[in-house]
Amino acid sequence: MRPLEGLLLAAGLAAVVALAAPRQSRGRLAAVLAGTAMLAALAQILIERPDWRLVPAYALSIALALAAFTPKPAPRWTRWSATVVGGLALSLSTALVLAFPVFRLPPPEGPYAIGTSVHHWTDAKRGDPFTGAPADRREILVQVWYPAVPVPGGRPAPYIDDGAALAPLGRLLGLPGFIFGHLPSVKTNAVADAPVAAGAGRFPVVIFSHGRAGYRQHNTVLMEHLASRGYVVAAIDHPYAAAGVRFPDGRLVLLDPRMVDRAFIDSRIPDLARDVGFALDQLAGLEAHGPLAGRLDLSRVGMMGVSLGGETTALACHDDPRLRACMIVDVWIPDAALRDGLAQPTLLLTRDLATMRTEGWSQADAVSTDDDMRNLFRRLSGDGYLVRAPGLYHTDFADTALLSPLTRPLGLTGSVDPRRARGIVNGVTLAFFDRYLKDSPAPLLDRPSAYYPEVLIEQRRAWTQRAASTSP
Repeated sequence: MRPLEGLLLAAGLAAVVALAAPRQSRGRLAAVLAGTAMLAALAQILIERPDWRLVPAYALSIALALAAFTPKPAPRWTRWSATVVGGLALSLSTALVLAFPVFRLPPPEGPYAIGTSVHHWTDAKRGDPFTGAPADRREILVQVWYPAVPVPGGRPAPYIDDGAALAPLGRLLGLPGFIFGHLPSVKTNAVADAPVAAGAGRFPVVIFSHGRAGYRQHNTVLMEHLASRGYVVAAIDHPYAAAGVRFPDGRLVLLDPRMVDRAFIDSRIPDLARDVGFALDQLAGLEAHGPLAGRLDLSRVGMMGVSLGGETTALACHDDPRLRACMIVDVWIPDAALRDGLAQPTLLLTRDLATMRTEGWSQADAVSTDDDMRNLFRRLSGDGYLVRAPGLYHTDFADTALLSPLTRPLGLTGSVDPRRARGIVNGVTLAFFDRYLKDSPAPLLDRPSAYYPEVLIEQRRAWTQRAASTSP
C-alpha cells in the first residue's frame, strides 16, 4: 500500500470513529480528522494520481468534511447511519487496494542496471491488414529494455502508460474495463532513456511477442531479468491483436473484436510475423544511429512469444533466418511451421494435459496445443527442447500473479507458488538464450532436476540426430 493511500484510509477511519461520538465529545477533533482525510485525498490524487480503487474513500472524505463542519447537530440515528455507511466505504476501498495492489516488481538479479525506451515505427511499404483501408499503413510500438548505466535518483518507468488501453483485456476476463486503471502507478526497475551500459561490446537481442488481448509489458519481469543479464529485449505491441495500443499522437487502437475467432486469428498470424521482420529492420536503424548505436548484435537475435505471441514466433522463425533461436510458449503451431519444422534451435515451453484440463481448457484445445507442440518438436532440424512445467497455468507464463493476490485462490493461476513459477520461466528462458545467443553453458537445460525437479525436459540435439542418420 502506498503512503498516501494508507494515510487517506487511516484518516478516514479515525474521522468515522470520531463522527460516531456524541457532538460534545467530538467537536474540534472530528473537524481536524475530517480535514485531514480531505487533505489526504487531495494529496493522494495530486501526487499518486487518481485511483478508481479509492473512489469510495474520496466520496467518504467529502461527506466527512461536510458532516464535521455542519453547524446544526445531527440526530443520533443520522450519526450512526453515517458511521455505518462510512465504514462500508472504507472497507470497500481497503479491500480493493489489497485485492488490486500497486505492486512492486521483483528486483532483477543480473549485474546490469536497466534502461528502457519506446519507439513508434510505421511500415510505409505495407498496409494495415486489420483495417483494409488503402491509405492506412501498418504501425507498431516497440519497447526496448537494455543494459544501462545506474542512474542515481533516476525515475523508474511505469509498468504501463495507459490503463485505458487494457480495457478490452479486462472485459475479456469478465471484469470491468477500468480494472487495470491503477497499473500506470506501478513502477518498474527500468529508467526511461538511461545511458546504455559502458563498454565496447554488443549485446544479443531478443524479440518478444505478446498474447491475444495482451500488451507488450505483460512479461516485464522476464524482460528486466534478461536485460539485467546482458540482453537487449524488444517487445512488440501488435495493434488490433493487443488489448489496446496508445500511439504518441493520442490515438488508441483497441483489440479487433474478430480476434475471438480461431480461423480469423490464424489468418492474421502471417501479418503479425511480418511485424517481427519489420521490427528487425528498424532495430538495424537503432544499431546504426542513436543512443544504442553500436551496441546491438544483430547477428545474435532470438525470439520468444507467449500464447498468440508463440504462434507468431513459430511463423516468424519459419520465415526469417535472421532469428537464430526461437522460444514458443504454450500455444498451437501454424501449419507452415508444423509442415516444415524449424531450422533454428527451438524451445517449446508448456504444461501437461492434466494441468490444462484443471485450468478449464476444453479437451479439444488442450489436445490441439499438446499435439502441435510435440509434433513441432519432432520436426525440428536444429537443437530442440520440449519443456513441461506441471502445475503452471497459461497465465503463469506472464506477470499475471503480480496483478492480484487473489489470482491463485480464485484459480486464475496454477498450484505452483508464483515466485517459483516466475523462477522456472525466467530460468528456462535465460538458459536457452545463453546457450544459443551467447554460447554460454546452460546446465539447467541439461540437469533440470538439480534446479526444478518438477520440470520435465525432452531434448533433441542436432549433432545426435545427424549421427543417428549417418550411422550404418
